[in-house]
Amino acid sequence: MIAQCRVELALPQDAGEIARMSRAYIEQGLPWSWTPARVARSIANRATNVVVVREEGLVIGFAIMYYADTLAHLQLMAIRANRRRAGIGSALHLWLEEVARVAGISEARVEARSDNPAARAFYGRHGYEELRVVNGMYHGICQGVRLRKCLNLD
Repeated sequence: MIAQCRVELALPQDAGEIARMSRAYIEQGLPWSWTPARVARSIANRATNVVVVREEGLVIGFAIMYYADTLAHLQLMAIRANRRRAGIGSALHLWLEEVARVAGISEARVEARSDNPAARAFYGRHGYEELRVVNGMYHGICQGVRLRKCLNLD
């Protein structure tokens, strides 16, 4: 299911909320690396898209994707716990992949914590294949899984 929601570029003032969501939903049990300053740098970076979905002015989901010459890297994505399984993540993800295709990028990559079966299943539903498990990927604390998707550039 893909939600009927408006995906828009994040604003500089969204950096704090995005960082707090990362800390709460992605980086739990890990050192906080996606701080407001780091998110703000991503928002300002011309090679990166930071996108959000809002509901009544509140960021309910976000994603950050970096674009290189032939490779896109989904660096971070989170949806508020009470809004998951409503298609918001799919809407964000598909928006970013379309930008990658238009830019001529042929491959997208992402990492997920190995102890996050919901994220791994989400990426699997979106056509990503798991490449390998990396011990200690997240600050030496937990394993990660590298995933890849070939983007059709028809």
